[in-house]
Amino acid sequence: MYKGIKTLMLLLFVTGCSFGDKTQNSNDSEKQVKLEAEETIASSVEVLATNLHIPWTITKKDGTFFISQREGKIIETNLETGLIKKEELSVTKDILHEGEGGLLGLVLAPDFESSGQAIAYYTYKEDLVTKNRVIALQQDGEKWTETKVLLEGIPGGRIHNGGRMRIGPDGMLYVTTGDSGNPDLSQDKKSLAGKILRMNLDGTIPNDNPFENSYVYSYGHRNPQGLAWDDEGILYSTEHGQSAHDEINLIKPGQNYGWPVIQGDEEEPGMEKPIYHTGENTWAPSGIGYHNGKLYIATLRDSKIRSFDILTKSVNILHENSGRMRDVYIEQSQLYTITNNRDGRGTPKKDDDKLLKIGL
Repeated sequence: MYKGIKTLMLLLFVTGCSFGDKTQNSNDSEKQVKLEAEETIASSVEVLATNLHIPWTITKKDGTFFISQREGKIIETNLETGLIKKEELSVTKDILHEGEGGLLGLVLAPDFESSGQAIAYYTYKEDLVTKNRVIALQQDGEKWTETKVLLEGIPGGRIHNGGRMRIGPDGMLYVTTGDSGNPDLSQDKKSLAGKILRMNLDGTIPNDNPFENSYVYSYGHRNPQGLAWDDEGILYSTEHGQSAHDEINLIKPGQNYGWPVIQGDEEEPGMEKPIYHTGENTWAPSGIGYHNGKLYIATLRDSKIRSFDILTKSVNILHENSGRMRDVYIEQSQLYTITNNRDGRGTPKKDDDKLLKIGL
């Protein structure tokens, strides 16, 4: 690890969707010093796929990636054969690709290799009201078909739909939801907005959830978009602040993470503070992954992949200069990430959006 930016090695393969190529009373001074002391820890970068259209989630099984695109398609990319397929979804309620909504989270079933099943999170409109739902999918050739509704009616909107899903070490499905632009919903434990939800893979409520007969695992969130567990099974989440003050939170069952009552270093009895926030700087953090004591965070407005050392709270830059970054997937000391330059807030470059591989 050293200072300076090492020349990025862009290994371009094939183009054409092809294999290859955001005022708060806070104690911000300490955090600002940390930010100024960041290193850029460069690594080689390999472009694995190009011309993706607003990709949102990276999932992977063996040598094949499955990447959700907000418009409502899943891109299947096989690293061994170079084959790329753009696969359609057949769902009972149309996907609403509007604002920050659309096809968002995607996770493969633990037995995906034999079952061909997955779980998706997407935005839809019903009776002129924007909502989000979680559904089971079955892959059949180059098509995915909805087989079961696991949960629906999650408040949605043009902004703050959450949407990240991960299967935890306990085998449960964890789902982030945003406040849908209605901050008070985050403090309402009867609402599914502004929460991290926990459910069985069949959509039922686990008996050991913190609130009886409720999907709610934690609440008081604004727009969480990252979920990752460390080696001890501790859950972390990233969250967008209102005006900078983006957060990294250590998630405990049944706890209140403060939005919209507190943010940054503000305190209130019964509410959890973040283990780190960005002060007056804006990251707009999205997907995260864990590796060897660090969280690796894809940032949108900040346009970087950052590392956060859980023990020392130090932050460094792993990768930059590719634009808005949406998700992170880590496997065998390799980090995979996707750009989001075509989401209406970025500046697309040639061949955007891209799937990248970065060595750790």
